[in-house]
Amino acid sequence: QVQLVESGGGLVQPGGSLRLSCTASGSIFRISTMGWYRQAPAEQRELVATMASSGTTNYADSVKGRFTISRDNAKNTTYLQMNSLKAEDTAVYYCTADITYHNGIGYYTGDYWGQGTQVTVSS
Repeated sequence: QVQLVESGGGLVQPGGSLRLSCTASGSIFRISTMGWYRQAPAEQRELVATMASSGTTNYADSVKGRFTISRDNAKNTTYLQMNSLKAEDTAVYYCTADITYHNGIGYYTGDYWGQGTQVTVSS
């Protein structure tokens, strides 16, 4: 019973900013890595940014210097601050997390995905 819910997407003009959030809920024992991927029409889903529990981050070259990933571990939440947005950033953004949870019997670990939130950058 683990769910990831994203919010914060929308329509923004080039050069503008958006902040996405993703919160995990359920019988969570531990979240190791949280991150964001995106997928544009007719394209593969690609990594945007990840953050390990240690604080180590990884960014796609296309967003370095513009996007910042952060985490609030007490809230099981990750954020993606997107600045200087470009038309090429238009995509559905998906939150993902590597989660260990308890199902009442034992502990299990796997990758979980949110439902996606649309980001459209257009004038």
